[in-house]
Amino acid sequence: MSFPWANHYQPKAPVMRWLDEKLPLPRFVYNAVGAGYPVPRNLNYFWNFGVLAGFMLVVQILTGVILAMHYAANAGVAFDSTEHIMRDVNWGWLIRYGHANGASMFFVVVYIHIFRGLYFGSYKAPREMIWLLGVVIYLLMMATGFMGYVLPWGQMSFWGAKVITGLFSAIPLVGTPLQEWLLGGFAPDNAALNRFFSLHFLLPFVILGAIILHVWALHIPGSSNPTGVEVKTESDTVPFHPYYTAKDGFGLGAFLILFAFMVFFAPNWLGHPDNYIPANPLSTPAHIVPEWYYWPFYAILRSFTSDFFFVPAKLMGVLAMFSAILLLFFLPWLDTSPVRSGKYRPLFRKFFWFGLIPCVLILGYCGGSPAEEPYVLVAQLATAYYFLHFLVILPIVSSIERPEPMPYSITEAVLGNDDKAVLAPGSVASAQPVPAA
Repeated sequence: MSFPWANHYQPKAPVMRWLDEKLPLPRFVYNAVGAGYPVPRNLNYFWNFGVLAGFMLVVQILTGVILAMHYAANAGVAFDSTEHIMRDVNWGWLIRYGHANGASMFFVVVYIHIFRGLYFGSYKAPREMIWLLGVVIYLLMMATGFMGYVLPWGQMSFWGAKVITGLFSAIPLVGTPLQEWLLGGFAPDNAALNRFFSLHFLLPFVILGAIILHVWALHIPGSSNPTGVEVKTESDTVPFHPYYTAKDGFGLGAFLILFAFMVFFAPNWLGHPDNYIPANPLSTPAHIVPEWYYWPFYAILRSFTSDFFFVPAKLMGVLAMFSAILLLFFLPWLDTSPVRSGKYRPLFRKFFWFGLIPCVLILGYCGGSPAEEPYVLVAQLATAYYFLHFLVILPIVSSIERPEPMPYSITEAVLGNDDKAVLAPGSVASAQPVPAA
């Protein structure tokens, strides 16, 4: 984002000036996260979750590298090596619990980040590429999380791998060969464990690269804001540092308290007790479930219980599960409303808070419940609404909705309708009349 009033980096120290001439890294940092990056002045704490997601990725990479030094990707000793980390490695329990709970906390902040984008219209032009890269990051996270869940080689790890990879067999003609190629055999074993370990180690760095592109794309149009109004004058922005570095620092401190509570006092709260039983291919758990952050999509997968003409129910479930995620790619073109923020869209707001949010929560609850009634029926109804919301309700609402009056500028939304407060002296916009609030 380039503004005529943005400060340009001019290092004063001779060493920094020399470095900036040879390798403009100081200038890059200054323009990316420093005083040279103007940010809308009205960002609330929902905008903290992007920074929190980046922090959790760093935590996952650091703890993952340390765990990889002690883990053995062999089906005969994988479970024992995990227990060795917990019992014998210095601070191994802390590293392992930090990594396991870090995955859950990573998904928590990313889900909040996604729902913030959905509510405030952060996927709308000119920020479509930011949104699309975000969905790519989410898909990479899901793949990385699944492969990491297999590595402890407990009962739920083994059977989760068997069930999820078994979904590929639903694809006509190429499904079974594809499943065998993915596993390196007919069932999860050494080959599968080695492959999943390698990919689980590699994908976080792919995610890091995608996040760099995500942030790069963000800096072209600039950050969105709760009003959805674009920046008009200098008074609409403040430098990222020190204003938002301080705000993000406060949010990070509050988040670390919650994260520490999970690691030290409830490390197994979000896990499954069966994963503390060594993997046994001859003993099927009574209730096979993935990690909690997959539950909504697992509920969609299980919602299809009957064949439809020549299409098997299993194939329809697989297609619906992947479609539920891929649908997010088309969201910038499904929502055609010229107003971005849900704050000024009364009809959209009702369907969001009383339709989409309860629907996703219900799907999550049903996905973690046994595959029996009434959970299957409730999941089927919630699945139908999920697709109706994005494919039918959202386009119709975009066409018929009458938005509420919007502020003229970001500053007006913060300080009210005041010529001196709203418009910067000498700005081009200062010669224009300011509409009533």
